[in-house]
Amino acid sequence: MAKMKVVLAYSGGLDTTIIIPWLKENYDCEVIAVAADVGQGEELAPLNEKAIKSGASKIYIEDITEEFVTDCIFPTIKAGAVYEGKYLLGTSFARPVIAKRLVKIAEREGADAICHGCTGKGNDQVRFELSIKALAPDMKIIAPWRIWDIKSREEEIDYAVARGLDVPVTKKHNYSMDRNIWHLSHEGSDLEDPSNEPKDEMLLISRPVKDTPDTADYVTVDWEKGVPIAVNGKKLPPVKLVETLNDIGAKHGVGVDDMVENRLVGMKSRGVYENPAGSILYACHKNLEEITLDRDTQHFKEHIALKFAELVYDGKWYTPLREALSAFVDSTQEFVTGSTRVKLFKGKITPAGMTSPYSLYDEDIATFGADEVYDQKDSAGFINLFGLPLKVRAKMLAKNKKK
Repeated sequence: MAKMKVVLAYSGGLDTTIIIPWLKENYDCEVIAVAADVGQGEELAPLNEKAIKSGASKIYIEDITEEFVTDCIFPTIKAGAVYEGKYLLGTSFARPVIAKRLVKIAEREGADAICHGCTGKGNDQVRFELSIKALAPDMKIIAPWRIWDIKSREEEIDYAVARGLDVPVTKKHNYSMDRNIWHLSHEGSDLEDPSNEPKDEMLLISRPVKDTPDTADYVTVDWEKGVPIAVNGKKLPPVKLVETLNDIGAKHGVGVDDMVENRLVGMKSRGVYENPAGSILYACHKNLEEITLDRDTQHFKEHIALKFAELVYDGKWYTPLREALSAFVDSTQEFVTGSTRVKLFKGKITPAGMTSPYSLYDEDIATFGADEVYDQKDSAGFINLFGLPLKVRAKMLAKNKKK
């Protein structure tokens, strides 16, 4: 009888390293590791040897960064989706595209199950598993943290040492982190006490504000139908565009957010996010929409953005509602084309002008100077009709007060 095959979402960290022998001991299975490169800035080549030494039969190292940027990041920017006013969803929308690749490889390998190393306290277990259920509804899912007796990082290390696994552990940067091309998140350690100010040395992408230049930089981003296509006049492919803005933004310390968020699993969690490129792109996109969207669409889209962010945060990327919202958003972006300029200085992003061939801003109408296109007398009739319900109600109240 053929051995059971399990595809493991593999990062090479402590959790997924010990999961390989744990799976083999508890399921008598073949383990196929899959490391997804979403631009995390790490050299993934050494994972080949590490995975095999840990007991995997083979490993796939898959570069899905461009797919991540074009299929997840850009649609979310177009939606203007931000979770609880701060979080730009860096971890949230990376999980569906990783899960998609896990399913693809599991089907290619004829695997019986997909395994992940997410804990039972986090959101990622939901994001991975909902995505797998949507794409491969009959696939078995194994979540060791919900099964095994290991309760702490120390016990994980003991487990690894007992099996001769090389798991370098350092206390130099003892935060729980997730990194990809879009962001770097920090949780745990001293951040677990919300009264503690984040330490400057925690930042690994953005400079602390005190170390930023004393001269501002201006950045221009060009857009086509809600998608960024160029930086400072130079057309760039999606991945290079995000990388370029990360470098520019990090220099000026922009895009660092400290927040206590409401996790899907019911608890509050404190995290610090470094998101320089994302912060610049969101600011520029919002500025461009201000001159290209009509009032009703702009206001309604703000409601859509809240729901879109919630769906992404909750792991519901592959759902009919998210897809329907994206279709609506795409229709609103038909004329969100043009150029936006922002000033970066001491951790702040300040609008510095925007232009569009589809701008709805008409200087002749909006001017405070003399004009020949707007008859101010017209406003009297408008206000009379607009205020008619208030006038009728006030008369009713006055009439009944006399009785």
